[in-house]
Amino acid sequence: MPDPEPQDKVASDETVRRFVEQLSPEEKMLIILKVELYEGNWASMLEDLRNRLAGRPHIFKLADRITEDIDRIEKLEGFEQSHQVDLSDYVKSE
Repeated sequence: MPDPEPQDKVASDETVRRFVEQLSPEEKMLIILKVELYEGNWASMLEDLRNRLAGRPHIFKLADRITEDIDRIEKLEGFEQSHQVDLSDYVKSE
């Protein structure tokens, strides 16, 4: 049987910890806000940011650099999906 595709593999704790150690403070804050403001849902957070960027109603002002936050979220969400983890299990509010 062939090896599963990367998105089918569950990441080891060590892989996730190495990834988390390399995150910027802004990326870690987005993970924390995902849990605290968006019930752990990246899609809701991205929708809120895109609504704000488009001048539509939004829930919360995350940062002045909305497009940068969207890029960060897409990176973090991609890692979570490809490694089948929730980064909020590794990044906690101080």
